Amino acid sequence: MPSREIALNLISSVLDDRRSLTDVLDRGVRGAEKASPADRAFGRLIAVTVLRRLGEIDAIIAERVKRPLPRDAQRVQHVLRIVTAQISFLGTAPHAAVNCAVEQAKRCPGRYASLVNAVARRFAPIPPDRPVEGKVNLPGWLWESWSQAYGTDAAGRIAAVQRTEPPLDVSIAVPADTARWATALDGEALIPGTVRLPRARDVPTLPGFADGAWWVQDVAASLPARLLLAALDDAPSARIADLCAAPGGKTAQLAAAGATVTAVDADPARLVRLRQNLARLNLTVAVVAADARTWAGEETFDAVLLDAPCTATGNIRRHPDIPWLKRPADVTQAAALQRDLLHNAWRLVRPGGHLVYAVCSLQPEEGKRQIAAFLGETGRRVPIAAGEVSGLATPDPDGDLQTLPCDQSDRGGMDGFFIARLRKES
Repeated sequence: MPSREIALNLISSVLDDRRSLTDVLDRGVRGAEKASPADRAFGRLIAVTVLRRLGEIDAIIAERVKRPLPRDAQRVQHVLRIVTAQISFLGTAPHAAVNCAVEQAKRCPGRYASLVNAVARRFAPIPPDRPVEGKVNLPGWLWESWSQAYGTDAAGRIAAVQRTEPPLDVSIAVPADTARWATALDGEALIPGTVRLPRARDVPTLPGFADGAWWVQDVAASLPARLLLAALDDAPSARIADLCAAPGGKTAQLAAAGATVTAVDADPARLVRLRQNLARLNLTVAVVAADARTWAGEETFDAVLLDAPCTATGNIRRHPDIPWLKRPADVTQAAALQRDLLHNAWRLVRPGGHLVYAVCSLQPEEGKRQIAAFLGETGRRVPIAAGEVSGLATPDPDGDLQTLPCDQSDRGGMDGFFIARLRKES
């Protein structure tokens, strides 16, 4: 029961209270206080499975519950989602899943235990190769956006990889040691500086973590800093500002390359984590608590990296709550914030210096259209070449890069990132 209660509270927090999974897990899930690590892990797995396959699960339930449950029976709907996920997708023994569901239903308002018992006993495992329509597990607006931007086929491939558990990527502090750490971590050297582990692991217990030999960072998230460093004539002598820097993966890349780095972020809690990460990695960086929309600094920089806050629709593999939390208005709001950040970031770049703009979003308003509007006012691109990203994805004809979650799908996929590299002439 503890794992199912954890799952129920996680699902309710996301779908009813509109809180992010990360926020709920960081602050502590109700019901997890006395649960074992195994129960907490299974509870999270159930919740994540429900969120990844919500459309499929609700369709399975609708086939068996002819009349929708009343609005005040939302927790009972979640109980049905939990038992469906277990039997249909997780291979849980049906009798165990049904018994727990009935007990959970008894604790919900109303008299639904008999309904849950009758419905749940009719569920059956779903064949893993069963075809799934791409849009079924996504809100309509998000599917339409991706279909228009990338085509229906690509949108379907993005949706398919979104249903899977992503691998774990780590960035190696000394890229020349990539092969050695791939062996030590029982992983794969994906590109120089990145090792991919096939599944999630207990990160602090892995070799090299305590020594600061590497840090967790999706391979796509490593590309903005790589592309910025590649544009510099002499990275170790460069002064670089990393805006919206926390939790510090890109900051670590820049500092490990020898650059003098100033990391700026407005969130005090995230800055605590950034400092902790840099301390473990034995890297020295100037850390500034400030709003990057207005921060002036004492001087201009050779380069600025702006990984701007966004809707994070490129990170759905890792955060399956995102489709159910975001709305079209969030895209508009994020784009306005990014516009302000871009203009201030540009003021911080010295003449002849570089700016890399990145967002972990698949929405063109936050990526391609954002840069197109900005370049209408000032600056020019330094096009990204295919060889600079080790064949992971293909830059567009303008030299911007949009990675998709379905890129490298045969190796586990990657996060969705838009990246543009600019140079300030004067």
